[in-house]
Amino acid sequence: MKRLKHILNFKNVMIEYTKSNSKEYILAILIFVIGLFLGVMFINNCSEEKANIITTYISNFIQNFQSIENIDNSELLLSSIKNNTILLIIIWIAGTTIIGMPVVLGLILFRGFCLGYTISAITFTLGLKSGIIFCLLTLFLQNILFIPALLTTGVSSIKLYKSIVNDRRKENIKVSIIKHTMISIIMLGFLLMSSFIENEISIRLLRLGIKYIV
Repeated sequence: MKRLKHILNFKNVMIEYTKSNSKEYILAILIFVIGLFLGVMFINNCSEEKANIITTYISNFIQNFQSIENIDNSELLLSSIKNNTILLIIIWIAGTTIIGMPVVLGLILFRGFCLGYTISAITFTLGLKSGIIFCLLTLFLQNILFIPALLTTGVSSIKLYKSIVNDRRKENIKVSIIKHTMISIIMLGFLLMSSFIENEISIRLLRLGIKYIV
């Protein structure tokens, strides 16, 4: 009962946080969508040679995945956790400095580009139907957590930037950085859960659904 109450309280806090920072969220989402669009456009306009390389890579991945009966996810999980942790640390550090704001926005753009590139490359190689199934099995679940966590951390950085610009008193800066740090730590938890889902659940789903792809 207490756990349910905490979950509902956290949900209400996040809803209120989103509403109070709607402009920042719109900016972060817009940048992410631009990155997504650029990733799709990059695949659609790449040369035939690069298209063949992409097709070969994805086809080889699927063949290797089918041939391996037991996959040791421990190294992949640790690598994903490391990458997500480094990503959040960079955003946190950049968010605490005024000159670091382009880095924060650039990382959001880049992650959108990577997702758009990946989805477009998969559908280009496997076709629309099989590509959508592959993306749902391998990308959908973890990104339910990853994308909101990335955007929320970015929004927190934008909010901190505005707070420092509007009020440069040491006390205000200190309080703002503490708030930014707390939000970043919470979002790190979501990123770590995203890593777990990616390497423990999505791979198993792909194993079950691979027969519908090839």
